Amino acid sequence: MKNKLLFLTLAATMFFASCVSRKKLDEAQAKYLTLNASHTLLKGDLKDCEDTVALLRKSKALAETDNSYLKNKIADLNKQIDYLKENSSTVLNQLKDLSVVTSSQAESIKKSLENIGAKDNYIRTLQSSIAQKDSLNLALVMNLKGALADVNDKDIEVKVEKGVVYISISDKLLFKTGSYDITPAAMTVLGKVATVLNNQPNIEFLVEGHTDSLPISRGDIKDNWDLSVLRATSVVRLLQTKYNLDPKRMTAGGRGEYVPVSSNNTAEGRATNRRTRIVILPQLDQFFQLLEKK
Repeated sequence: MKNKLLFLTLAATMFFASCVSRKKLDEAQAKYLTLNASHTLLKGDLKDCEDTVALLRKSKALAETDNSYLKNKIADLNKQIDYLKENSSTVLNQLKDLSVVTSSQAESIKKSLENIGAKDNYIRTLQSSIAQKDSLNLALVMNLKGALADVNDKDIEVKVEKGVVYISISDKLLFKTGSYDITPAAMTVLGKVATVLNNQPNIEFLVEGHTDSLPISRGDIKDNWDLSVLRATSVVRLLQTKYNLDPKRMTAGGRGEYVPVSSNNTAEGRATNRRTRIVILPQLDQFFQLLEKK
């Protein structure tokens, strides 16, 4: 009897211990799943933060480049102002040595000083216009970079050189080898560019096709001149028909193999040279109107 009672006691103890252990295991598994989900969410947030920091660093570098360019422009204009003021002082010093100044000479001197003042004001107006244009270019670049943030940096580049905005898209993203048919992946990229350009209806732009130096002759393509032009017209035609850009704003041109950005002696260099560029054209008519007003 005692043995039977002892056996029942041990069995009950083991049963309850098993239940407690199972409960703790379930709680630990639930806690693990919760922590794992939180970890995955935090990893996603960290990746978003890293992408944002990278974009801000690029934007800062671009702003510093534009700021340096603008400072050089202002320094050059200030030199011109100093030169005009120096000449004015020289004229006045020379007049001190004259005992008599005729009325016609006085009037001439007066007009010269007025011209100097007018030129000074004109240079300041140009400074303001240059600063405004560069600010608009910077805003356009930021909009383009924001729209294309999820595109591989090696396949597309947006930059400002000498006050002109360039969008350079790699050949492998746009076309198949030796072809001018636009790939489905390229349509997504061009659609994002078109959205930004449609929001700037006064901007006109040039689409340039570029190739490497390897000769080509197949079907309706005679050479690299043909291929570069056909690729440019394919892009403008898509922007017009699919994304409703006004054709009056666009120009298509082929540069063939003659404006390389890298050596054609290596496969990597040739791949870099095969590209399509969208060049935002400067609004020269507005600049000349400014000159006419002065």
